[in-house]
Amino acid sequence: MSYPRQRITLVTLGVDDLKRAKAFYKGLGWVPAEEVDGMACFQLHGQALMLFGRAELAKDQGREGAVLGTGAVTLCQNFDSREDVDTAYAEALAAGAQPLKAPEAVFWGGYSGYFTDPDGHVWELAHNPFWPLSEDGSLTLPEAP
Repeated sequence: MSYPRQRITLVTLGVDDLKRAKAFYKGLGWVPAEEVDGMACFQLHGQALMLFGRAELAKDQGREGAVLGTGAVTLCQNFDSREDVDTAYAEALAAGAQPLKAPEAVFWGGYSGYFTDPDGHVWELAHNPFWPLSEDGSLTLPEAP
């Protein structure tokens, strides 16, 4: 079977404390799907998020002893409304997120805010009125002209 090349099936985040990281994501209301040998997986819509100890992740990447940071990456969840963004932001802070920027109107015409999880991974919560979500919450970008 041939699959589309433009897809992500798994996002792995290196964490310092698996128990703490798992508790944070559970605090967001996420349900763990599997936990095996120092890794915890959460089933997402059409993909999965894995939490993996940083040292073990470096070793798995063939970079044993490397100090892994969070990199210049932002993970994002889009929502149907500004109110939904505000609610999700408040829930993230209640679960232990560190605020970076409270949700506000932004230059591109939408509304967004940022926080970090306990391991410093940056999340954006956004409402983009130009990218409506389907009923199941999935995003399909408009076709290029």
